[in-house]
Amino acid sequence: MKYAAIAALLALAAPARADGTAGDFDYYVLSLSWSPTWCRQQGQAEGSEQCADGAGFGWVLHGLWPQYEEGWPDYCATSFAPPSRGMTGAMADIMGTGGSAWHQWRKHGVCSGLSPADYYALAREAYGRVTRPEVFERLEREVTLPAEVVEEAFTTDNPGLDPPEVTVTCRSGMIQEVRVCMTRDLEFRRCGADVIRDCTLDDALLLPVR
Repeated sequence: MKYAAIAALLALAAPARADGTAGDFDYYVLSLSWSPTWCRQQGQAEGSEQCADGAGFGWVLHGLWPQYEEGWPDYCATSFAPPSRGMTGAMADIMGTGGSAWHQWRKHGVCSGLSPADYYALAREAYGRVTRPEVFERLEREVTLPAEVVEEAFTTDNPGLDPPEVTVTCRSGMIQEVRVCMTRDLEFRRCGADVIRDCTLDDALLLPVR
């Protein structure tokens, strides 16, 4: 009985998910991944070219995710043909690798209702609308800092971006991602309750760009 009760509570606490219908969503989440964290925790072991010495990636575009006010769609059915290798490879300058671009289309882009070319163009536009604070790119060594400092840097460098419209996530004690909520027209907007889950660490680790 205890297990069943706990399972029920966890189910209620988890964000709603559904396969969804392409083009049927409320807003976008622009997810920016701090590449040094991903490389330390996963990418180096996978031998990703994103993590090669001198690659120089800081905030990379993890993805542009269609979102409901509560929950999100993924792996939607689509009538569009998959993107070509050339199309995904052309996104590597902001996404780290063409493989990442392919995965984001397969999971999230298909729910946008857009063709691969239009989805990638919109993702690139969204990425360009958010100023990534240069102070983080200039780090010469590992530092620890309150996660809220990262959020403050983004709101300071992006006039019109308010705290409820951006969230910072951590993983294993390290700064992981910055997520910015946007309308379908790529204007900043308040995040849904299931997206606003800020990292509250006072000593989050931030690694320098390689």
